[in-house]
Amino acid sequence: QVQLVESGGGSVQAGGSLRLSCAASGLPFGSYAMGWFRQAPGKRREFLANISGNGRSTYVVSSVRDRFTIFRDNDKAAVYLQMTSLEREDTAVYFCGASRSLSTGEGFYDHWGQGTQVTVSS
Repeated sequence: QVQLVESGGGSVQAGGSLRLSCAASGLPFGSYAMGWFRQAPGKRREFLANISGNGRSTYVVSSVRDRFTIFRDNDKAAVYLQMTSLEREDTAVYFCGASRSLSTGEGFYDHWGQGTQVTVSS
C-alpha cells in the first residue's frame, strides 16, 4: 500500500520559514517524480514544484521560485519543500504527490498525501 505522509506544517509569522517533508512508502521511490501542490480555502489545488526521480531535474513555478526550493533524499524516501519569506498568501494545505512522469498537472499524479496545513500570519 502506497503512503505519502506530509509533515512540517504549522503556524508562522510572515517572513518566516518552514520546511515541509513528505515521507513515502510502498512504492519504488526513486522511480517516481514528486510534486508539491497547495490548496487555499475556496481555491483550486495549485501546482508549486516538482522533482525528477533522481533529483537532477526540478521545476518551481515562477510565483514562488525565489522563495521555495524542492529537493529529495532517495535513501530516506522523502521529498522536501523549503519555504522562506513566507507571506499570508501562502496560507494553504500543502500536498505532496507521486507521479510516473515529471508533470505539473494534478491528473498525472497517482498518489497523494493527506496534506499539512500552513498558516502564515502578519
